[in-house]
Amino acid sequence: MKTLIIAEAGVNHNGDIELAKQLISAAKFAGADIVKFQTFKAANLVTKTADKAAYQRDTTTSNESQHEMLQKLELSRTDHEALIAECHRQGIGFHSTAFDTDSFDMLVELGLNQVKIPSGELTNLPLIRYMTRHGMPVILSTGMANLGEIEAALDTIEQAGTPRNLITVLHCTTEYPTPMADVNLRAMMSMKAALGVEVGYSDHTPGIEVPIAAVAMGASVIEKHFTLDRSLPGPDHQASLEPQELKAMVDAIRNIEVALGDGIKRPSSSELKNKPIARKSLVAIRAIQAGESFSIENIGTKRPGTGISPMRWDEVIGRTAVRDFSIDELIEL
Repeated sequence: MKTLIIAEAGVNHNGDIELAKQLISAAKFAGADIVKFQTFKAANLVTKTADKAAYQRDTTTSNESQHEMLQKLELSRTDHEALIAECHRQGIGFHSTAFDTDSFDMLVELGLNQVKIPSGELTNLPLIRYMTRHGMPVILSTGMANLGEIEAALDTIEQAGTPRNLITVLHCTTEYPTPMADVNLRAMMSMKAALGVEVGYSDHTPGIEVPIAAVAMGASVIEKHFTLDRSLPGPDHQASLEPQELKAMVDAIRNIEVALGDGIKRPSSSELKNKPIARKSLVAIRAIQAGESFSIENIGTKRPGTGISPMRWDEVIGRTAVRDFSIDELIEL
């Protein structure tokens, strides 16, 4: 099964449409399936007095509020139209996360056919209900949530009109960057077993090894923040991959998909040629005369594996040699 890889541009365009287009090019270069942005109106998302997260204070202008920071990162309808057109031109999927009903309505008008519910909105019942009433496939991020909160969100989505088989739940840790000790990747599989949904992983760790591990464990979706340059100012750049790193992650995931195979244990086509070279046969370890009995004193096991298998050892011991055998000659019955 091919993993859906979402390159999360988020707000790493810094409010610059040309930078956003460069992010689309970088996601295409990396081989991602979708490049995803964030759609919001700061006035609908946050109060004017809301504080910034610690990681946001460290990476943005220190004296501005969260509202002021987000205002600079808004994308207009015209911006969205330009980005959708650029994605179409480059042959990569476009998506965006809506954080309010007005933004969601605009995305639907622009052709949105899948809903992404971010971690911070997992307990926002009216917004979840509003966005999932169309019955479109839903991706639900679960940072900061416990299993009961996730189940409540799933119930809301189902009651709004989207069946559970159209919902993918992403394990996530809402810290930028996420310490390795806080990843708890096994929780992804616990959610799959407990909730009966497809699962994936939204990653905020440094590096690429955790999303690769998630795919090996069964993630059907991987979401990863990326930027053109981690040194750029802005809230998410420092916890994002640069283009070459994103490409390395995508390439590794595609290799893992192939390596996982079909689960049937059998010799692969590439190794069959090595079977007679690496395995052993029953051979004479000294000269044996015709009529002599085979015993542990005159036969042993050596390569190549083109003769009688050592698994027939008990069958051969005690049998009579039908002819003379010289040392190292393959035994015949």
